[in-house]
Amino acid sequence: MQPLDQLGIIAGNGIYPQVLAQTARSAGIRKIVAVAFSGETDPKLGELVDEIYWLRVGQLKRLLGTLRAAGITSAIMAGQIAPKNLFALRPDWKALLLLARLKRRNAESIFAAIAGELSKVGIEILPATSFIEQFLATPGLIAGPKLSRREEEDVNFGWEIAKQISRLDIGQTVLVKDGTVLAVEALEGTNEALQRGGMLGGKDAVMVKVAKPNQDMRFDVPVIGPETFRLAAKVAVRVIAVEAGKTLLLEKESLIDLAERSRISLIGR
Repeated sequence: MQPLDQLGIIAGNGIYPQVLAQTARSAGIRKIVAVAFSGETDPKLGELVDEIYWLRVGQLKRLLGTLRAAGITSAIMAGQIAPKNLFALRPDWKALLLLARLKRRNAESIFAAIAGELSKVGIEILPATSFIEQFLATPGLIAGPKLSRREEEDVNFGWEIAKQISRLDIGQTVLVKDGTVLAVEALEGTNEALQRGGMLGGKDAVMVKVAKPNQDMRFDVPVIGPETFRLAAKVAVRVIAVEAGKTLLLEKESLIDLAERSRISLIGR
């Protein structure tokens, strides 16, 4: 990546936008402008950026105009939008035209279309891992106890299932136990699938989260944060396996601490 002087953050929910703002600043970015969404973005982000503009989900014309007026030429999409808000959209005319052109409306197709609109006004969408490559999962056991043979078999089984559902654009996470699928992620998101699968499994379930085949690293990159680990501990999940090199482990030190204290094995595959 060539040196940048300014950066736009298109900020969804969770801790991700805040971590990105901090690391981008540490990397020498002089000006950081955030576009935040009402009911989604944590207001704390405003303390970490130079300018923050609040929009409603679906205001595409205003999103483009805001970043362009701020002089931003490079931006990163960080964080997700809650599924319920995607169905409660009040899109402006520009967003309506964009959605009308899409044959499939999933995260990848919608974000790719938005990236195309941004490109038309001179704004490049950078990989979602920019400035935070150090948080990508590494191969092998990252934290927690060594896996048993049964758990390793469940990781292999869950991996096959997760790769298939991600290829079909259903989701990227599955919960399995003893060779049985407990839960498959769809629109509800990782944590909802985790809670459902963990409760069905009783305890010692295995969670597997993967990237999509030919994952576009500009958006919809797999992310694991402390909230996921706290929920996993609550429902007594035994193993969390993620795709190494393509999954972000936000607040990595906290994740490792939570894994050790909860005796949850975190592995990168």
